[in-house]
Amino acid sequence: MKIHSNSFTHGQPISAEFALGARDGFGGNRSPHLAWRDAPAGTQSFVLLCIDTDAPTDGALVASGKEIPVAHPRGDFVHWVVVDIPADTREIPAGASADGVSRGGKAAATILGGARQGLNDYTGWFAADENGMRGDYFGYDGPYPPPQDLRTHRYFFRLFALDIAQLDLPERFTAQHVLTAMHGHILAEASTWGTYSLHP
Repeated sequence: MKIHSNSFTHGQPISAEFALGARDGFGGNRSPHLAWRDAPAGTQSFVLLCIDTDAPTDGALVASGKEIPVAHPRGDFVHWVVVDIPADTREIPAGASADGVSRGGKAAATILGGARQGLNDYTGWFAADENGMRGDYFGYDGPYPPPQDLRTHRYFFRLFALDIAQLDLPERFTAQHVLTAMHGHILAEASTWGTYSLHP
């Protein structure tokens, strides 16, 4: 199975059009185009995850505005979770999940003929925000790495082909719920990635 995007080149920088953060404030926060082929026989649905694997693990350091060294310990930050993508789907158009910045959360919405979208990690990141950003963020919200981070962040779009049509998940599901629910049902995986940084 192969996956690619017309919105960015594999392994290359992602445009601010598809990012939540930009050097002068907010980016376009548009969900990118993705397309795939060669799904295995028996595929009943697809799952898509977008994960930044270079997120700093010390929130206090991020909030301090101090430079974050490349060697600082990193963790995952989930930007997009989509499940129950119909088996005959081979493309997600740009802007299908998001096309602009939402304040105070973003409601759950189905795309692609019934695919469900889960919570992304901005839900937790903005939980203590008193300036209008706090809320539940469903669907896509793009890159917004700390401007003082010396590491260029990588954003992995991981597509899974499953042997079941629908996952058993709670209403407010996360990537961790999905990873648990699809265990033992994965027929194939394909991925592509792009980079993003706000450091001058």
